[in-house]
Amino acid sequence: MSIIRFFKYNRHKSLTIMAYIYSAVFRMCILFLKPDKFRRYLGEEGRESKEDLEMEGESKRMAYRYARWVAFAVEHTCSKTKWESKCLVRALTAQKLLRKKQLPSTLYLGCRTEDGKMVAHAWLRCGKAYVTGGDGKGYAVVGRFYST
Repeated sequence: MSIIRFFKYNRHKSLTIMAYIYSAVFRMCILFLKPDKFRRYLGEEGRESKEDLEMEGESKRMAYRYARWVAFAVEHTCSKTKWESKCLVRALTAQKLLRKKQLPSTLYLGCRTEDGKMVAHAWLRCGKAYVTGGDGKGYAVVGRFYST
């Protein structure tokens, strides 16, 4: 995407730029931090956000709309980065963007076996909406991390 096209057609420029920056930061953290120190970025372990946002009317609609914008920005930004931005980077990036608006979310870590190999996956849920990584069907949840 050219820079002119980005500024002309992107309605959520600041969100996209923040997604780009956070994805780089979280990729660096994954590569260079020890798991003990990295764990604090995941959120409060063992807790889960509620199945629906505790808001009423228009504010609830706006919160879900913002979650959709975050999902869109993270997906499109992370698919174009020069570094590897797979599910955990995407989930952490979206979680950070939701946290800026104080929207509660749950980051899930799961695994399953495919062709005799263990495959890990991360996804993020905000209320009823799955923001990144799908809904985690087929994966056994091995960790939950709550964030507001």
